Amino acid sequence: MTDTDRTAALLAAYDAQMRAVQPTPAPGITYEHDGALLRVAGQHRGFVTGPHDWGGLRGAALDAAIARQRDFFAARGEAVEWKTRGYDVPADLPDRLRAAGFVPEPQETVVIAPVADLAVPTPALPPEVTLRRVTDDADLDRIAALETVVWGEDMAWIAEYLRGRLAVEPDGTEIYVAEAAGEVVSAAWVAFRPGTEFAMLLGGSTLAQWRRKGVYRALVAQRATRAAARGATYLLVEASDDSAPILRRLGFTAVTTTTPYVWTPPA
Repeated sequence: MTDTDRTAALLAAYDAQMRAVQPTPAPGITYEHDGALLRVAGQHRGFVTGPHDWGGLRGAALDAAIARQRDFFAARGEAVEWKTRGYDVPADLPDRLRAAGFVPEPQETVVIAPVADLAVPTPALPPEVTLRRVTDDADLDRIAALETVVWGEDMAWIAEYLRGRLAVEPDGTEIYVAEAAGEVVSAAWVAFRPGTEFAMLLGGSTLAQWRRKGVYRALVAQRATRAAARGATYLLVEASDDSAPILRRLGFTAVTTTTPYVWTPPA
């Protein structure tokens, strides 16, 4: 199989499985369909997704669908993210989102790798760093505090999101921290999607002083090993510009991009 054929096959699997199959919602989160669109409410901000052709919506019908999602969350006083991918049609979808007041956030790269290529039972780590799976509330708060430092904004919602995931499906998400001298220096989790071949790697935020020491790679290997044990075939990451080069060196293949378009209520 050529590299082009491999990329096409991975994208086809992603399109068929990860855009069509949704996980069980956490407590307080609801899923509603608006035609081909899926609207998710009850988390830190609303979320809209759908098939790559958006159910054939075009022109004025697409504008109306965009306005309905915006107005639904406006009535709730909440922001909403419309998630696009680089291969979506119609090509003017981003322009129509902007016209409706949605603002693009940084683009990420969708990368996929075979689980078997990355599963390492004992990942290499700096000697002072240990990995640990966590479920306790206190550890989830420590993860949110880490994310707040790394990203420079209030990320307290992550702790509540992870609590919700563990409450509704305790085995559906496994959460790991890397610690040094009792301090959380990196955190990441893996979400399993029943009915698909994919395990999705999330998080992976690392304190600046602990980067380029193998901590992120070790967390990838740990989660890949767990994904292998759970029978997953592929690992999926929506990678930032910082993470994508590392993941590609580890053997991940870039299959498309994803850009969130976000509408925020007036102050």
